[in-house]
Amino acid sequence: MEVATINKNKQKFTFQRNVAIVGVILFIGKLIAWHLTNSDAVFSDAMESIVNIISAFMGLYSLYLAAQPKDENHPYGHGKVEFVTSGVEGSLIIFAGIMIIVEAVDSLLHGNTLKKLDYGILIVLATAIINYLMGYFSIKKGERENSVVLISSGKHLQSDTWTTLGVVISLVLVYFTKIYWIDAAVALVFGSYIIIVGYKIVRKSLSGIMDEADPDLLKAVVEVLAKNRKKEWIDIHNMKIQQYGSGLHIDAHITLPWYDTLRESHQEMENIIKTLASETERHVEFNFHMDDCKPHSCEICQLECAHRIHAFKKKIEWTPESVSQVSKHCLENNP
Repeated sequence: MEVATINKNKQKFTFQRNVAIVGVILFIGKLIAWHLTNSDAVFSDAMESIVNIISAFMGLYSLYLAAQPKDENHPYGHGKVEFVTSGVEGSLIIFAGIMIIVEAVDSLLHGNTLKKLDYGILIVLATAIINYLMGYFSIKKGERENSVVLISSGKHLQSDTWTTLGVVISLVLVYFTKIYWIDAAVALVFGSYIIIVGYKIVRKSLSGIMDEADPDLLKAVVEVLAKNRKKEWIDIHNMKIQQYGSGLHIDAHITLPWYDTLRESHQEMENIIKTLASETERHVEFNFHMDDCKPHSCEICQLECAHRIHAFKKKIEWTPESVSQVSKHCLENNP
């Protein structure tokens, strides 16, 4: 498990390094296009690429740091740094959007004359295509590896693609119509768009830093437990899931038969852990607290045992809501 995690971290690091290198190359291409066209929109797009480069190298550093082993000062590892980096990246995207809007407004107010648009269109269009492909592969890899950095980096690259396409559209329109304010107007629209994208990335990173509950993640875990449920697992409650980078930490209370030996109870707990671990490729840590069943547990317990005090009445279905319940389940609270 540890070897596989290390290999995945290396792959993510290598991929992010390639993203950073491509970002530098695309930035140089956009500078050339700006020099040829004298377009404020192209200049703004080139400046936005600086944010791409900074974000890519920040993501590279965060992946390096997240891959470091746990230490005395970081008992849960360094995975949370991915959320911090993602938040900074989202902030930079917002700043880039504001910068583009400022440049666009300035062009609308004072005007600007463009030149050599045919060369500029080809160069900028090529950077847009490359950006989109890099963003697409970054998001897909981030989803497979559960990496917030790769996903946010990919979204950033794709948001930059739409901005760049806006620039291409404006250049094409100006080329045929000679209406120069179109260039700034299109840049204004796409500057507003990437501000929205940046806000969403910041929002997601803050939810990770503050351990905000992830309903979809909890639902996926509960579905695995419900599918593999054994009668010996009388009850699961007070479940909480914490994300740190691509890893998970799961806390929960499990109710087991009171007459089981410590070894038997521990084995059942291990069975639950193995069940969950087998259903995910993410690194998962578990902290399960074992509770003994009480007399009122008989009414929801499906085991046939010589120690039963009350008859079985109802099976408590495991749902995200029920397993999150702080107290043990009983029919009084779950009629």
